[in-house]
Formats: sequence, structure tokens, C-alpha cells
Amino acid sequence: MIALSATVPMPLSKAQRALLLKLARRSIETGLQQHRPPVVEAAEHPPFDRPGASFVTLHRQGALRGCIGSLEAHRPLLQDVAANAYAAAFHDPRFTPLQPQELDDLFIDVSILSAPEALSFDSEQALIGQIHPGVDGLILEEGSRRGTFLPSVWESLPDKVDFLRQLKLKAGLPPDYWSDSLKAWRYTTESFDDEGASA
Repeated sequence: MIALSATVPMPLSKAQRALLLKLARRSIETGLQQHRPPVVEAAEHPPFDRPGASFVTLHRQGALRGCIGSLEAHRPLLQDVAANAYAAAFHDPRFTPLQPQELDDLFIDVSILSAPEALSFDSEQALIGQIHPGVDGLILEEGSRRGTFLPSVWESLPDKVDFLRQLKLKAGLPPDYWSDSLKAWRYTTESFDDEGASA
């Protein structure tokens, strides 16, 4: 059951985006030096002391280097970004932990999630009809299995059917899986990167 209630007002200002990106990089630098994320006092930086959910994506030399995030707003956004940046660098199971020599050309993208909207559907076609390519992130849940694709995934999977099939695989389900108990939510993100470009 998804219970996400991001309360940080969006869109963020340029200064707020810069603060979150700086924090994400500091979290990774601290991890390299001390093997732990930094201690973050969220109360010093309103509105980031409010709950929020984020994903931090790392790229290096044009390739994915790590991506970890939260679907539920269970801690202050500032702490969520710091924790997810650290986890993306050192605890993404798809990659080896980041090494010091990789830091200089590491590209950081932060995505802040909106509160998700539960979708009502009685068929796969009905679900597909409610998805907006290039705009919606999607969460699928079946029992204990759950997966999500951020809106940025549309860049590599622009077809709705393929998008959904690949998300099922990510959630540990067969690509042609269907069940009346399947649940789905859509959400949007405010995304920004090291160069301050929004997506």
C-alpha cells in the first residue's frame, strides 16, 4: 500500500535546487571519506524539513552509475535526498561501490516525487489508457512485489505497452502478467541535474 504525501511545495526555486544538488554531492563525498552519509539537520532548511520523497540518479561517462529512491515520504526531504544519494553511490546492488577517482566526472540528477494518484482499471488496456508518456511515473504493486519507473524512463521506453511490460519485469512479474489484484499509481516529478536543467 502506497502512502506517499510529499508536502514540500513545488516547483522549487533555483537556489533550492542548487542546495539539494550540493547536499547530494556532499553526501557522496562524506561516504567516500567516512563510509557513512552526513548528518543532516533538516530543521535548518525549511521547507525541506517537511516530508518528501526523492530519487537520486548517478551517471558517469554517459552511463548509469546508480539510482536509489523513496516512494513514500517518510522523512524530511533534505534527509531523504542525502540518504538516497549515499545509497545510489554505494548500495545500488547493480553496481560496485563508487570509487574516489569517479567523483570528478559524476553527474547527479535529483527527482522530487509528487503525491501519487491511485489508478482505477479493470484491464491492461484501461491501465495503459491512463498513462501519459513523458509525464507520468508509474508504480506497480502485486502482493509483496513492487516496482516503479520515473518519468525519465520514457526517453528509452517511449511505447506505452513496452513501458508497462518492462516495469512488470522490474517488479519481478512476467511481462504478460495480469491479475485483478494488480495495483497502480501514477505520479510526476520535478527533476534537475548538476547543470541546473529541469526535466
